[in-house]
Amino acid sequence: MYRFHPLESVVDERRRVRQQIREARRQLSQTQQQAASDNIVQRVADAAHLASASKVALYLANDGELNPQPLIDWYWANGTQVYLPVLHPFSSGNLLFLRYTPNTTMVENCFGISEPKLDIRLLESKSELDIIYTPLVAFDANGNRIGMGGGFYDRTLSPWRHGLGPRPVGLAHNCQQLPAIPTDHWDIPLPELLTPDQHWHFS
Repeated sequence: MYRFHPLESVVDERRRVRQQIREARRQLSQTQQQAASDNIVQRVADAAHLASASKVALYLANDGELNPQPLIDWYWANGTQVYLPVLHPFSSGNLLFLRYTPNTTMVENCFGISEPKLDIRLLESKSELDIIYTPLVAFDANGNRIGMGGGFYDRTLSPWRHGLGPRPVGLAHNCQQLPAIPTDHWDIPLPELLTPDQHWHFS
């Protein structure tokens, strides 16, 4: 059980949250990971506004994250266009979104994560996306999230603070929930999040 320490700074708290929750999800077995991924597909299939999306951004799992590949496969099978985040080559800390298909040429970025090879023909404006499925390290019952610390998704989702842009939907394992998240002013709370056991609606 994670415990907050009142005398810690927000930065220190978030660092400890990341360390503890990342370790917890790394301990999940392959069977648990597969079951979680399959349950997420069913939750999306049961939610009309998610199932009917035309263009969605997802991600490739890393470091014990909930693996959305079965969801990607499901969207492909249903004719939905899928996009993946790509580190912006000229604007540090920002993301681009490129079309992802079974035949997409992939490269490894500076974090060791596979992403589509940069090709302007595959680029889509994030404003044209319906949903951005968002990875995270931890979340609470108010929709607050902690990411990996780079701020990539906070920058990407900043228009959502004013109700603009694609709808962000978090994906997480059950073990990533905390009673409360230490937040900063730049954090973008999620309106919606899926875990294997629950479909959360925060706003």
